[in-house]
Amino acid sequence: LKMMEASDLKLLPKRVNRSNKGSYGKLLILAGSRQMAGAAVFAAKAAYRMGCGLVRVATVEENRLILQEQVPEAVLAVYNDGTDVVEFVETQLHWADAVVAGPGIGQSELSERMLYELLKRVQVPCLCDADALNLLAKHPDWWDMIQAPMVITPHLGEMARLTGQPITEIRDFLVPKGQAFAKQHQITVVLKDARTVTALPDGSGYINVSGNHGMATAGAGDVLSGVIGALLAQKLETDPAAALGVYIHGLAGDAAAEHVGHCAMMASDIVEGLIDVLRKQEDTKEQ
Repeated sequence: LKMMEASDLKLLPKRVNRSNKGSYGKLLILAGSRQMAGAAVFAAKAAYRMGCGLVRVATVEENRLILQEQVPEAVLAVYNDGTDVVEFVETQLHWADAVVAGPGIGQSELSERMLYELLKRVQVPCLCDADALNLLAKHPDWWDMIQAPMVITPHLGEMARLTGQPITEIRDFLVPKGQAFAKQHQITVVLKDARTVTALPDGSGYINVSGNHGMATAGAGDVLSGVIGALLAQKLETDPAAALGVYIHGLAGDAAAEHVGHCAMMASDIVEGLIDVLRKQEDTKEQ
């Protein structure tokens, strides 16, 4: 297994003076449900902090006001029970350079239809997290229809549901379990734990050494999805985007710990930690 380190930050997408918002990628985030807007907020904020040029959040009608207030930079595409799901999904995918699907979408019939049509049609790099993984666990036949480069970011519970294996077994054999699933489905698996493993389809992988226990807090995974999604939208390949995203997410948690400590850390602090990490990298390049 390899490890990302400070020198690997050179993999970050290059920025040039002559550019515009379209130069830094368009990320579609299918996230949030009724009573669960936070996941969409964290993923969208993290994607923008990670340098993404344009973020569009596809979410339920009930979340419109919250998103407009919390992330006014994001473009909104809202849907409800009366929405033509196929037309809605096709319109959003036509626009996107990369997709994040799943944070906080729940497992309602509408969410299920939305995810099914998205996975069937997506051609650009796609990250599945949270409820997208729980729905995939319910419908293992869906894997066969996915054509796009795919990253999944399960925690131990989600991986247990995907594989049908006990959490204790996955925890004790984190690396081989991640590698086996990545190889089986030819996808990139980010298996989240205290030391997150990124398993690649060719059998290789990374173990992450950044981060701290303050990041064991609600919303931290949504932030990670936004970070990796932004890198995918900026045209980084799935494997380096996943491993680098995990490393930077951990560095942001370490930066947050310097400001607020471990016990008081919230997901929003990790988003703000991205500022320190990326600013430091820019300062290093300028020296």
